[in-house]
Amino acid sequence: MTSRRTFTAYRIATLSVLAGAWFFAGQAHALDAAPPAVQAALQKNACLACHAVGNKVVGPSFNDVAQKYKGKTDYLAGKIKSGGSGVWGTMSMPPQTAPDAEIRSIATWLAGGK
Repeated sequence: MTSRRTFTAYRIATLSVLAGAWFFAGQAHALDAAPPAVQAALQKNACLACHAVGNKVVGPSFNDVAQKYKGKTDYLAGKIKSGGSGVWGTMSMPPQTAPDAEIRSIATWLAGGK
């Protein structure tokens, strides 16, 4: 009985690792489509701690933001800088202190529909 439990635990652990690798590989591939300056800004300013390209993490996915605010660069830049709450749920996004040029590049990328 113990060997069966060990085998089952091993299978679960292996599947978890593979699923995580698949998820993050997809994220990296989708993020590669962003211009290098945007990729650098997203990583440098820890945007990826709360946002992912294709799925909600703490905040909405970049895909969802891009779809909802296509063509609204100025609005997105303002929201990134000032933060906000209530638009995507109860979790608020704090104001961001990134340089204006980096905020603008992220907003332009998102408003372009990614």
